[in-house]
Amino acid sequence: MLAETIRGLMGSARDDLAALVAFRSIADPQQFPAEECIAAGQYVIDAFRALGFDDARFEQTSDGHPAVVGSAAGPPGAPTVLLYCHYDVQPPLGDGDWTTPVFELTEREDGRWYGRGAADCKGNIALHLTALRALRATGDGAYPVNLKLISEGAEEQGTDGMEQFVPANAELLRADAVIVADTGNVAAGVPTLTTALRGTTTVDVTVRTLATPMHSGMFGGPAPDALVALVKILATLHDERGNTTVEGLDATQRWSGVDYPPERFRADANVLDGVELVGDGPPADMLWARPALTVLGIDCPPVVGSSNSVPAAVRARLSLRVPPGTDPVAARGLLAAHVERVAPWGVQLTVEPGEAGPPFVGSTAGPAYDAMVEAMRESYGRELTTAGAGGSIPLCNVLAETFPEAEILLLGVEEPTCLIHAPNESVDPSEIERLAHAEARFLQRYAETFGGA
Repeated sequence: MLAETIRGLMGSARDDLAALVAFRSIADPQQFPAEECIAAGQYVIDAFRALGFDDARFEQTSDGHPAVVGSAAGPPGAPTVLLYCHYDVQPPLGDGDWTTPVFELTEREDGRWYGRGAADCKGNIALHLTALRALRATGDGAYPVNLKLISEGAEEQGTDGMEQFVPANAELLRADAVIVADTGNVAAGVPTLTTALRGTTTVDVTVRTLATPMHSGMFGGPAPDALVALVKILATLHDERGNTTVEGLDATQRWSGVDYPPERFRADANVLDGVELVGDGPPADMLWARPALTVLGIDCPPVVGSSNSVPAAVRARLSLRVPPGTDPVAARGLLAAHVERVAPWGVQLTVEPGEAGPPFVGSTAGPAYDAMVEAMRESYGRELTTAGAGGSIPLCNVLAETFPEAEILLLGVEEPTCLIHAPNESVDPSEIERLAHAEARFLQRYAETFGGA
């Protein structure tokens, strides 16, 4: 009955998602008006209030971006489940690269729903709403557990407002289990819990060689080229196979969970024909068990507008992802020391450390985990698998530290073909349907472990 109810609610799920995608809720007022984020948050408030979260409201965070909080009571003695999602999204990254309107939910011939935030993370808001509507429709308007909501308004901007808000408001958010709906299945139709997240840190490297750019005809040769020096530094961070080679950083770990076949990874990552995958390990090892060094950007003379000059100063931003078991602050120190050690020609070097977010290991045992395993199996008709995620969610560590007894479960609609953070982001509506069913069944099963209905 629950599955049929959810199937009948998919029109409402689409309406929710269409309304949410229409908000240009990028949490950066330099790009889009701040009112867009407020409007998206207000939609979340109104939608949850309509589902019994009578106290749903904005709460201010230290970074100035409000979060939505709320609660709905279940039966006496029932466990409490905290639902997490975020209503801000990534920038479009160029309207011209989209085949459908960026902020208009559009169904294409492949059956997927396109638009910025369709998966990350507004699709997960639709998931929560659909699960709760189904429970209300099949349970005389009542929920089997106590529910709490936290919906973040600046997750994509990497601010730490929510990380400070949670410990400062621990009693407001305290729960026995937390569903962080901001990850996804390893593939559409494959029920997955994310049990490991890599940590992340950055450093900015500036190389200076000359007081000013100098004419390449008159001085090029003996004059040290800052860009060449930077290239030489960057070339030492990977070996010929593409393995990360920061001295002192272990890059040999293995992933013991689900496999990620190279052919599927190539398709998911849009690797061009003839281009090899890098690294000595299989994709699962490289993604979820080993550090990964990425050059995020380089400040140097652009091709168009460049002059016949020897570059005097250049800069690069380096991102380092680290697996569970590796301290990102220590890894950042190793990266800085490596860069300083290999810098050629006595160049003037500045290494500026960025923020560091630790890795995370999710729950893999306990009543909530067991209930979710059974709920996923029932919804998808196949066994649950566990996977890592190459991305980072610093809030997960804060939740684990603030609520050490809580089980934290990571799931969501963001499977690889969604192209989150990229142009032409989309969601498979069947993922919303199946995960809504799984979440609703989880809440029922979890209540039963506490002697509930």
